[in-house]
Amino acid sequence: MRRAVSQFFFWTILCGVLYPFLIYGIGKIAFREQSQGSLIVRNGKVTGSVLLAQKSDSPEFFHPRPSAAGFNPESGAASNLGTTSETLRKQVEERRKYWSERGGVGEVPSELVFASASGLDPHLSLKAVEYQLPLVAKARGLNEEQIRHLKDLVAQVSEPPQWGIFGEEKVNVLKLNLALQDSAQLAQRSDGKNH
Repeated sequence: MRRAVSQFFFWTILCGVLYPFLIYGIGKIAFREQSQGSLIVRNGKVTGSVLLAQKSDSPEFFHPRPSAAGFNPESGAASNLGTTSETLRKQVEERRKYWSERGGVGEVPSELVFASASGLDPHLSLKAVEYQLPLVAKARGLNEEQIRHLKDLVAQVSEPPQWGIFGEEKVNVLKLNLALQDSAQLAQRSDGKNH
């Protein structure tokens, strides 16, 4: 009996106290930014996390993938609607209609009409960003030179495939929108005041 109690306390302290503190400490030292949630802090305030999609309704900014969870990180999840679901079909048609009414040309990229599995995917493919680029440029009233600058901005924030081999080149929508917001060359509308 005494041996069993000793074993219980030994393993509880080792696995329940020491091991978690060791892993926590390693995370804080080796992965400082990630262990804090990869937060973006601007002017002393948390703007968001590079790991989570942020809702964007303004036509002057890029939109992330739709979210079945309403972009709520506490309830992030897929809709679990299957390919035969009438609800899913209606959602997809409404989303296609939205992009068409905004002036989108060609086939709407699937990631702009289907929510991600988590409902919080922060990235878009270059194809989905390039689809939105003329729409954002139009909403901002950008001239040709500013549109070239916007394309350069997209290239600057794009990320390569993971470890250079997994997936494809992608863009973090929050980082892109923050870079767009900060860009002095794109901050003003193209009304002859820009140099």
